[in-house]
Amino acid sequence: MNDPELRRLRVEDAPDVLAAFTRASDMARQGEVKDLRSAITYVEGLTELAGPHLAFAVVYQGRVVGVVGVTVDSGNRNGWFWYWMHAAFRGRGWTSRAAATIADWALGEGGLHRLELGHRVNNPSSGSVARAAGFVQEGLERSKLLIDGERLDVVAYSRLPGDPLPVVARLRLTAD
Repeated sequence: MNDPELRRLRVEDAPDVLAAFTRASDMARQGEVKDLRSAITYVEGLTELAGPHLAFAVVYQGRVVGVVGVTVDSGNRNGWFWYWMHAAFRGRGWTSRAAATIADWALGEGGLHRLELGHRVNNPSSGSVARAAGFVQEGLERSKLLIDGERLDVVAYSRLPGDPLPVVARLRLTAD
């Protein structure tokens, strides 16, 4: 099996984004994508040149199967780090590897000093990805999110340039 590669997300990736969103109900937390038009709008919002987002596609056999992104606070050189993977491609370790690759890039060539992320306590897989990508748990944000009428805690993480590097293999990041 070949490894996926990483590149910048493009508007022409919208059909693959739609496929990921329609495959699993948990993708609704990532944004509102229900048809091709809304998938195009979602991708356009992540790829605006003047926007705060840096979105990278996880590409496997010519298809976008996931996205890793950083929403940049340029004034503080911080970034909110996030990721998702198409349900059919989860459990392969690709999200961790992609997250480690993009976090390395963001804290190096990307010029950021701090990356932050959080995950719901009922989503331990996201915590595994965060830790594998070198993020350090900082705390617990109690009752932060209201989902389906239930208050959920969020586990908070960060990664700084001087933190120990993750041990997972990195993916190839292309310049395009």
